[in-house]
Parts: sequence; C-alpha cells; structure tokens
Amino acid sequence: MPRDHDALLLDLDGTLLDSEEQVPRATHLAIHEAREAGVKVMVVTGRSWQASKSILKDLALDAPAILFNGAAVCDAAGERLMEERVLSNRIMGKLHAFRHDLGDQMILMGARRKLCLEPRSAAEERSLEGLVGVQYVDEAALMAEEYVVRVTFLANRGQDSKAYSEVIEAHLDQPVYMTHFPLSILVRHRASQFVAVDVHPPCRGKAESLRVLKEQFDIPPERVIAVGDAANDLPMFRAAGLAVAMGNAEADVQEEADLVLGDNDSGDLARMIGALARGEDFWSSPREGV
Repeated sequence: MPRDHDALLLDLDGTLLDSEEQVPRATHLAIHEAREAGVKVMVVTGRSWQASKSILKDLALDAPAILFNGAAVCDAAGERLMEERVLSNRIMGKLHAFRHDLGDQMILMGARRKLCLEPRSAAEERSLEGLVGVQYVDEAALMAEEYVVRVTFLANRGQDSKAYSEVIEAHLDQPVYMTHFPLSILVRHRASQFVAVDVHPPCRGKAESLRVLKEQFDIPPERVIAVGDAANDLPMFRAAGLAVAMGNAEADVQEEADLVLGDNDSGDLARMIGALARGEDFWSSPREGV
C-alpha cells in the first residue's frame, strides 16, 4: 500500500522519550521498521548538542537532527555540526545588560560548552538540574564567551513564561527567535515555579527541519508528519502535512494538531510509526488509548 507521507519529525522530551526519559523499545523497533520502508526519520529538538548526542547515537538514524530549536543542524550520528547560527555581539551586549538589570540566571550555550554563574540559592540550583554539561564560571568568563548559539534565562516567575519572554523581547528590540516554557513541563521539575526563556539567532524554529528535508532528500512539506508536545513544536506543525500532538501536550498545541495520540507512555507513538511504515491509515481508525 503506498504511503501518504515520506518523513517523520520527532521531538524528544515528552514525545519520543517516555516519562523515564528513555526511548521505549517498541518505539525503537517501529523506527527501524519505518527506516527499512524508506521513511526518513528526523529528531527535532530544543536540546543542545551535548544533551542530544547519546540519544542520536543510540537511534542510529540516517537523517540529520535539528538542535537548539532550529539554530543548529548536526549529522545523523550526532558527531558533528553541519550548520550553526550564533547570536551577534550587539544582541549579546543587550542580553548581558538585561541580566545585570534584573539579576536573573543566564546560561550561554555554544556547540560544546554551557556556561553560567554560580547559583545564588537552592531553588536556582535545582532549576539547573538536568542541564547536561553546564560549567560555573566567573563574571569575566561569562562576558568574554563568544560563538553563543542560545542564551537561556531562568527566573522564579510563578510559571508565567510568556510574560517573562515578552519582557526580554521588549528589552532586546532585535530580530531573534525566542521560545519559552515553565520548567514544570519537564519531569524532573514538576514542582518548580521557575520559567525558562530561550533566545536564539533568527531562524524558523523547528520548521527548519522542513527546509533540510527538502534540500537533502527532496521531500516536500506536505509529505511530512511532525510529532510534538510543546509550543516550540508549533512552527513545524504549521509547516508539515500532518501535525500530531501527544496526549500530554499543552492544550493550545493539541488544538493546532490534526491528530492527538495518547501520552508519551501510552505506546501510541510506536503504533503510529509502525502504521506509517506499513502504509496503513492509522489516523482514521479507532485505537485503544487514543
């Protein structure tokens, strides 16, 4: 049976990864089946290169991965960056000024390094847990860092990440790509009152994945399925032929999706990928747990 779609874009946290932050074996097997059937499977994540490499190596895909919410592209094995955008000196100056004015924690992320100042409270230290490879440095080292792909601000704002993002955007008044989320959407931070705002160089966010698929494999957007669970997945949802939200996705993300699966522990993602590999119409048939 011919397929309607030739590529699959998969977010990591809350989507491909279960609540134990692992790729379920059934999903591994389904991805292998899809690849054998000729489907291009691509990881599209907000994670840094450091935090993605081991997962990419384990998956052993044959398509590049989109990292830093579209600001970087690495090879399928996670071994080298193929594209990398960096924040300009002008923008970095404004971001450092914002940090000085408000006193919030600021993490600078490059291809191989993550730098921030020592946390000033136990709550701030907890908000940094799970940040792979972060190094604590002094003020001079933070100010001197170059080739920054992303700046992340962490602040105790009672989970209102949108308002905090708007404050930073107004301060910058420069072309950038921004994402935001309450830390409580992450498994290890369920009780946190901190929010995160990520500032990237100008790009199309996760919709950069559609560009890469077209350039490298000549797969048009209408033949692509995008799967995710958070607001940073919406750019690829809006560009792809079929947008699929996980059952644990935020309400506004589910509203923009063409299909809503069960949550990331339900096994629905593996079943959907298997159906795609076999050319079956998964999205129009009733399924247990969906």
